[in-house]
Amino acid sequence: QVQLVDSGGGLVQAGGSLRLSCAASGRTFSSLPMGWFRQAPGKEREFVATISWSGGTIFYADSVKGRFTISRDNAKNTVYLQMNSLKPEDTAVYYCAADPDGNWRNSNDWKYWGQGTQVTVSS
Repeated sequence: QVQLVDSGGGLVQAGGSLRLSCAASGRTFSSLPMGWFRQAPGKEREFVATISWSGGTIFYADSVKGRFTISRDNAKNTVYLQMNSLKPEDTAVYYCAADPDGNWRNSNDWKYWGQGTQVTVSS
C-alpha cells in the first residue's frame, strides 16, 4: 500500500504563486505514476496534471497549461505542483494521487490519495 501526505496550500492573491508538495511512503515510489487533482465546492474532482515514474511523460489540463508545473524528486519520494499566475477559478482542494489503473485523466482510476490541501485565490 501507499500513503500520501499533501501540503503547501494557503491563501494567495490573484497573480500570485504557490508550491504544493506530496510525500509518499509505503512502497517503491519511483515506480509509480503520480498526479494532482482538484475539487471545488459543488463540483466533481477534476484532473490537473500527471507525471510518469521517470518524469518523461507529463500531461496537463488545458485550464492550467502554461501556468502550473508538475515535477518529482524520487530520491525524496516527493511530487510537486508549482502554481503560478493563480486565478480565483483555481480555488479548490488539491489532492495528490498515485498509481492509476487506466485513464490518467480519470480520478476514478487512481488507487491512492492524499488528504487534500486547500488553495484559495482572492481577487
